[in-house]
Amino acid sequence: MKKLIPVILALIGLGGGLFAGQTLRAPPEPEEGAEHAPAAAEHGEEPAAGGQDVSRAHADGPPPAYDPDLNREYARLDRQFVAPVVEHEQVAALLILTLSVEVDAGQTAVVFEREPKLRDRFLKVLFRHAQSGAFNGAFTAAPVMEDLRGALLEAAQSVLGPIAHDVLVTDIIRQDL
Repeated sequence: MKKLIPVILALIGLGGGLFAGQTLRAPPEPEEGAEHAPAAAEHGEEPAAGGQDVSRAHADGPPPAYDPDLNREYARLDRQFVAPVVEHEQVAALLILTLSVEVDAGQTAVVFEREPKLRDRFLKVLFRHAQSGAFNGAFTAAPVMEDLRGALLEAAQSVLGPIAHDVLVTDIIRQDL
């Protein structure tokens, strides 16, 4: 009986783990060509030719958000940006940001095509901002964030040209070390 109890507990744990894995598993990926057809049909829209969503021009990037009032889309950059905050010649904190770029409708593919250069320019801005001490203290104060957004927009326009209208900071976290 003493040897049976650990076996029973192990089986219960295994069963619980399998159940949790099944319930928390991500939904299955839609089949190629049937990506957005049901969602478009629900809203009374015709699916795009071949059943593909033509607004999603880059397979690796997320589908863009759309602002019908301005005829603009938001290209969310998947990977986060990390900028070190250096104090007394040591990394005191890490700033983690998630950014999106507001562009003319139909131009999100350009953002994803030029993403390596765009990421490089954004990191230069973030490093410069961190070195100036702007990420110390009240780093989310309105004037500080406006300066950051302005510098990020200049960087975006230097890579994308006039199709870039704004850079949105969708998440910002400071992790003190």
